[in-house]
Amino acid sequence: MILLIHTRTETQQIHRQLGRPEYSYRFVVNEFRTLLDELGVVIEVRDPETEVDAIYASCQRHGVPCLFLCFMPPSKTPIGLTCPTVCVFAWEYETLPNEAFAGKPRNDWRRVLTRLGSAITHSSFTVTAVRAALGADFAVISAPAPLWDRMQALRGPRTAPVALPILRGEVIDSRQTRLADYRLSLVRAARPEVLPLPANRHEYQANISLDGVLYTAVLNPYDGRKNCILMIQAFCDALKDKPDATLLLKLTHHDPSELIPDMLEAIYKMGDLACRVLLLHAYLEEAEYHALLRATTYAVNTSHGEGQCLPLMEYMSAGKPAIAPRHTSMLDYIDEHCAFVVDSSVVVGTWPQDQRQAFRTLRQRIHYHSLVMAYRRSYHVAREEPEVYAAMSEAAVESLRRYCSRETIKPRLQELLGQALGQHDARVAAHG
Repeated sequence: MILLIHTRTETQQIHRQLGRPEYSYRFVVNEFRTLLDELGVVIEVRDPETEVDAIYASCQRHGVPCLFLCFMPPSKTPIGLTCPTVCVFAWEYETLPNEAFAGKPRNDWRRVLTRLGSAITHSSFTVTAVRAALGADFAVISAPAPLWDRMQALRGPRTAPVALPILRGEVIDSRQTRLADYRLSLVRAARPEVLPLPANRHEYQANISLDGVLYTAVLNPYDGRKNCILMIQAFCDALKDKPDATLLLKLTHHDPSELIPDMLEAIYKMGDLACRVLLLHAYLEEAEYHALLRATTYAVNTSHGEGQCLPLMEYMSAGKPAIAPRHTSMLDYIDEHCAFVVDSSVVVGTWPQDQRQAFRTLRQRIHYHSLVMAYRRSYHVAREEPEVYAAMSEAAVESLRRYCSRETIKPRLQELLGQALGQHDARVAAHG
């Protein structure tokens, strides 16, 4: 079988595309690539409109099955190709977009998916949403990025303290920053332009010391779903008197300078703090990223919704328990055995790509007090109950094995690909 794959962002461009639309699909493609190599000959195409059908025609002449996997949202997946096409997409809201807003029929995802006939998404939550929109018989599976096996090499005792050498990028440490400079409500009245970042943000980046109880979150600060201000406030509230507690936010955006002042103001407003907040804006090489993971005590997520959340999956696969809510895709792998579960509740929401921002769906609201208590309980476990921490670590590994191991994903993927080819053959036969 020939498997054609495509996403918009190329691997060599990813460090310049962080935070741009659909950038995270490149990481998903890279995780799937090795598994797809076991199922067929994989060819990545740059321009589906000109390349896919030409390859498909050649395969037809030689009697070789061919399928196109497009790792993009349905609204951006080609639907006019002769080659059978499967849309691989992430989604984290209760309802699929079901209106042709902005005068574009493709914004109604039901039209696209019905035309294609099958889809791959990354959670049972999204499978339920797809079938609610398209019927119980629609061919869709949950196949999260199969990264569990890759992360097993990073399991083992936590390594701390760690001196993390950041060779490129910026580091902002709440302990080395004049936080009072970021009283934005006062400062902006006199200087409305974007405030400059701390002048010393390059001075100590070559040797960041990570010790104590380290909470790590990897997120795009411009993604409102990630709820990073609440994450910071609750951490400072919960552990303000703990000098050995650090929250590290690894910012995955090519230029977060407009939002960093808001984060610094959030820290400033929490008063005198013994705990530490680190904002890290740098593209980490693999060794650096692994060093950060090994030094981490807990992975943190406070989002309103997740399609799968690759960083959380990576950390938990490597044995890092989580502080996270149990909703959307995280219903599949977060529970009280492997995480300090943060309470949340349903509120009205909007589809992020809908320019009208009309209320058409639901999202999850994080309960602040529950998040504060999760930080406090997790700190106590890390410091006083090593046997509980070890059990949570093993439970995290096992939960993610069931969710995103190659053993779990491969048979589902094989079945869906066969179903997609069968559907296509039946359509061709029906039309002569």
